[in-house]
Amino acid sequence: MKRSLDPGAQSPLRVWLVGGGTGGHVYPALAVAAALNAPGALSAAVETPNRWERARPLDGPWSALYVGSVGGMEAALVARESALPFQAIPAAALRGRNLLTMVRNLATLARGTAAAHRLAERDRPVAILGTGGYVCVPVFLAARLAGIPTMIYLPDVVPGLAVRFLARLSSLVACNVADSGRYLGLEPFDYGEAIARLNAHDRAVRLIVTGYPVRQELFSADRQACRAAFGLCDDLPTLLVAGGSRGSRSINRAIAALLPVLLPFMEIIHVCGREGDVTFLRAAMQELPETLQKRYHLFEYLHGVPEMLTNGAMSPAPTMVAALVAADLAICRSGASTLGELPAVGLPALLVPYPYVHQDENADYLVQRGAAVKISDAALARTTEDGLLFREISRLIHRWDERCAMAERMRALAQPDAARRLAFLLQTLVIRRHTA
Repeated sequence: MKRSLDPGAQSPLRVWLVGGGTGGHVYPALAVAAALNAPGALSAAVETPNRWERARPLDGPWSALYVGSVGGMEAALVARESALPFQAIPAAALRGRNLLTMVRNLATLARGTAAAHRLAERDRPVAILGTGGYVCVPVFLAARLAGIPTMIYLPDVVPGLAVRFLARLSSLVACNVADSGRYLGLEPFDYGEAIARLNAHDRAVRLIVTGYPVRQELFSADRQACRAAFGLCDDLPTLLVAGGSRGSRSINRAIAALLPVLLPFMEIIHVCGREGDVTFLRAAMQELPETLQKRYHLFEYLHGVPEMLTNGAMSPAPTMVAALVAADLAICRSGASTLGELPAVGLPALLVPYPYVHQDENADYLVQRGAAVKISDAALARTTEDGLLFREISRLIHRWDERCAMAERMRALAQPDAARRLAFLLQTLVIRRHTA
């Protein structure tokens, strides 16, 4: 299924972006999509000249198709946050609670692989990037059958079962941090060294550290404009509370109990998620004095970037980017996105890992570098002024120097070129295939 690389003889080169299940799998793919056709994006991703950079025919144009799972949350997220076309295929977990579930999942996997193979025959992608989630498995199996080069990206420190499996199938593996190497059994290569080795035809390079790709707006947004979008005052610090797109009940309930003692010395932007807590939180807000109610900015969900209005202007409504830039401290889960978004804006955080899904390791990565503090989910049950959550919030809000030091250490972890690096690695996959 090889495709001509002559830019004058074909339509834009097609790549697939595959991922689902959580925003932490979707947003990196969207950032790479934006980088693919950004001016100078591919050449800018390379530290030293090499034959990949000199392959001008692959500078573009590129087009991307997002492939997600049937019934997955990624369809709505991709439609809301991008203009990418979307295609859904059947997908299921690699494991099940019992034999019957396993059989059903394997049948779904077979249907998904067949659907992905048929789609590949029609769409003819030249390379595929997977960012995690069960949907990557049937797509990568179909790609293996069709001879399409693939790259799996690991946003978390610890890979899940699907990513560990896909790392064996992939042409290349990319990761956010070098610590992931020991969980994959692969030697991690710094991006610059990896490019040099790839240029020398070194096939031993399998795992490349790229950083976490985030929306470029996080690096360029104006803080004062972001604070103005929420109507924040200048003389109070701002706490951002976020538990992901679905929200975190334990975080939401803990903050609700502490509102009367937190709001006298701060403002709070609370993105509570779509799991039903907004009614409870609105009721808690109504019990506050009017002066404190004005300091509590409650949202069920915030879009990542401003929406386009019918006249072509951008909506002035608050966004998640604006919330991250406007805040002085965050309380959040430690999913994959925290490893990219918090460093991008230099936002120190109190991290509450969601149990059982390797979020502890993500939190530990930031804590060990002095950029965050970790609190267990169980500790949130004590919502009094002598509880750990209140004490840590109060300490970091009032100790400006400590908070600033954490912010600098967080910002030092940022990788602003991560999306361009992944876009460039997709290019190398295509060149390797057509020059082999």
